[in-house]
Amino acid sequence: MPLFTPGVRKVMQIISEAGYEVSVVGGAVRDMLLSREPKEYDICTDACPRAVMTLAAENKIKAYRKGAAFGVMAWILEGEEIEIATYRTEIYGKDAHRPEKVEFVWALEDDLARRDFTVNAMAMNLRGEIFDPFGGRKALEEKILRAVGDPEERFEEDALRIFRACRFVAEYGFRIEDETREAIVYALPRVAGLSVERVRDEIEKILLAPEAVKGLRLMQETGLFSTACRCRSCGSEEIVPVLPELDRLVGIEQNPAYHSFDVWEHTLRVVENITPEPLLRWAALLHDIAKGTPGVRRLNKHGLPADYGHARVGAEIAFNIMNRLRMPPSFTGQVAWLVREHMDFPAPTEEAVVKWLKRLSSGISGRKELTEATRQSLILRGADLLGGKVDSEETVRENVILENIVQLCLIKVPFYVEDLVISGGEVASLVGRGPQVKQMLNILLERVQNGDLPNQQAALREAVRKKALRMGITDPTKTDSRRKTGIGK
Repeated sequence: MPLFTPGVRKVMQIISEAGYEVSVVGGAVRDMLLSREPKEYDICTDACPRAVMTLAAENKIKAYRKGAAFGVMAWILEGEEIEIATYRTEIYGKDAHRPEKVEFVWALEDDLARRDFTVNAMAMNLRGEIFDPFGGRKALEEKILRAVGDPEERFEEDALRIFRACRFVAEYGFRIEDETREAIVYALPRVAGLSVERVRDEIEKILLAPEAVKGLRLMQETGLFSTACRCRSCGSEEIVPVLPELDRLVGIEQNPAYHSFDVWEHTLRVVENITPEPLLRWAALLHDIAKGTPGVRRLNKHGLPADYGHARVGAEIAFNIMNRLRMPPSFTGQVAWLVREHMDFPAPTEEAVVKWLKRLSSGISGRKELTEATRQSLILRGADLLGGKVDSEETVRENVILENIVQLCLIKVPFYVEDLVISGGEVASLVGRGPQVKQMLNILLERVQNGDLPNQQAALREAVRKKALRMGITDPTKTDSRRKTGIGK
């Protein structure tokens, strides 16, 4: 794999040939050492912002000031937008993420000293030589996450680094160094200065990481879920909780006849076993969020814990959490739907599945959406079963059979009038225009679903024609759509 993209190499050559120092820094160096393709390349130089813009003009390269206050310029080269930053230090104030003051410096080590973790405080020059003043390479080899310098100062400077620590644990499987871990706890009050959007985005990155459970466990153990952050809406600002509902799940016992773990440990295993899609991971994280809550937690007739109606109540809680985290409304609704439906599945028979799909289709807008919703629901069920349910092997096999039957029924059975091979226009030509068209289509749909009528054009037209005759319609063009049709009789 080439060290740099053509655009990055060209930028570095231009700046270097002008007599300035230039290096790729941060995450790109870390990823290259891990044999991963970097998601982006950050370039640092001792050239001041004005010099960087002058070099772009001299070389006829499109450029603009992307973060002038922070000394960041952007060049557009080889189809890439490449950020170039002047060496700097940062001074933080009340804002928990953005520096209050930036000062330019002229030594690469001083620039690297302001970064969060040693694995992100390395630089690589055009020849591939690595500058590593803080031992990032060794930490990378040992899979240890360690703050640069004083960890309390690093987290005090930028509270988002607390979430980033959890993300790097989840993304790379790092073990967090003890002193760095302890510093997280001291810095928790600084989270209140972060925006809910930034916090949410970091949580989602943790959820989607290869070792998400490690990151989530670190968040819980350090108290990060029970912090609060800023939410701005309609010109006002309020402090909102992050995810204290998850802290509550720790130690909530479940009926040992069905579950091997408490609710929190079970939740972590469901997240671990589910496909890393945003919607599925959020649904897995929140699927049992109502367990143990007043009104839901009871004792069954054997004196063992039970959570009656937890899916319905959990859907309401999940909806509120997603809203609080400023998730898009459609995404919020889908997560709540999956939580609500995660306990309600049919027996693995075609008759039961058709009945189940008919119920679901009444609240879902179309076939494509129904197909996707049932896919996601069955994936969540499979992960739920693998997350510590007692004697789950037989149920897992049953779930696979159920998935196959659902796929078959979605292919062969219509669930929307649009799935019928007869159009509204054809029905209108036989019964006249008006509300009776929609009523007739619904009757046809139900008859086809029940197996009383094949979804074939000739058969459907004949059924409509017979119904029209029973209604006394011989000339559809003269049908009065305002009169009572009696079509449902």
